Amino acid sequence: MIDTITHFATNRRVTVFMLAIGFILFGSIAMTNMPVTLLPSLEYPTLTIRTDYDNTGPEEMELLITKPLEESVGVVKGLNKIYSTSTTGRSDVKLQFNWDADMKRAAYDVRDRMDAVQLPLDVDSPILLRFNPSTDPIIQLSLSIDGEGKEADLKGLRTYADNDLKKKLDPITGVAAVKISGGYEKEIEILPDQFKLSQLGLSINDISSRLRQENINLSGGSIKQGSKMFLVRTVNQFENIESIRQLIISNSNGRIVKINDVATVELGHKDRKSINRLNGKEAIEVAIYKEGDSNTVAVAKSVKDKLDDIRKQLPNGTSIAIIDDQSAFIKDAIDNVISAALIGGLLAVLIIYLFLRDVLATLIIAVLI
Repeated sequence: MIDTITHFATNRRVTVFMLAIGFILFGSIAMTNMPVTLLPSLEYPTLTIRTDYDNTGPEEMELLITKPLEESVGVVKGLNKIYSTSTTGRSDVKLQFNWDADMKRAAYDVRDRMDAVQLPLDVDSPILLRFNPSTDPIIQLSLSIDGEGKEADLKGLRTYADNDLKKKLDPITGVAAVKISGGYEKEIEILPDQFKLSQLGLSINDISSRLRQENINLSGGSIKQGSKMFLVRTVNQFENIESIRQLIISNSNGRIVKINDVATVELGHKDRKSINRLNGKEAIEVAIYKEGDSNTVAVAKSVKDKLDDIRKQLPNGTSIAIIDDQSAFIKDAIDNVISAALIGGLLAVLIIYLFLRDVLATLIIAVLI
């Protein structure tokens, strides 16, 4: 067999040379186009149904949401195990399928079963999550402000992160999502005066219903005119706080009652569920997620290049820093592999020379290695 290969290689030198060039060419193309990620592309046969229901205790979450969902999706084909977690304001129903299950088909079946469940009217619609070990953010940024970091400063910093910084990072090629957390997220607060409401014969429900009636953005159907079709929307949303204050909630016997007459309307912030700190000071966390088939190192480099421009436009007294970067570990791992291969090759050539004591033979073997 060895003699046949040797005979073919010596008599068909051009063919062997072209084959070698082909291997080098295809290897180069594969190496340049191969995605570089921290973990291999592995999808676990797991789905999670997440439902949020604010200000609801764990027992109510289990009774009203978790159990109905479990009973509905428990008959899905290929399901191996089902377990759930009910906490304050959140229900997670986790479905584990067999490894040979068709996950796309399973997701469709689960969504159909979810839609058939009768949940409370004011609960958020359940969302279906796909578990993937590579869904951790590839880069985590910290946006902080010099000084003590007062509430007003953190509100402005969160607003800048939501309205400006996120819009600059989202369009980067390979970035799938940018999530902001920490700081103070703005919220309009309406604080009713119970004494004034009782005097006027009104209740909090009257204020709530008027707000829902006036702050709407709904589809109004379509209008067909000739060969054209126009989509109609009913848009009547509040533009500022003053428009909320001037909203009429009652008009009886010629007496107009506005929200401003029975309640205080002010710009506050949502209840904070997490606090992020950097070196002991509060900060805003910006988590950047990549698309599934994107090159982690390339995406991270694009984000860092964009950060160089963003730093020049940051508000005064504000700084942004990278607190976690997956690409750094990946590059270090690749560099270690390359250095190990080079050192191993040199040591192998040295050992071969010590045994052969022939420079030409050693050189030929070294080229092959």
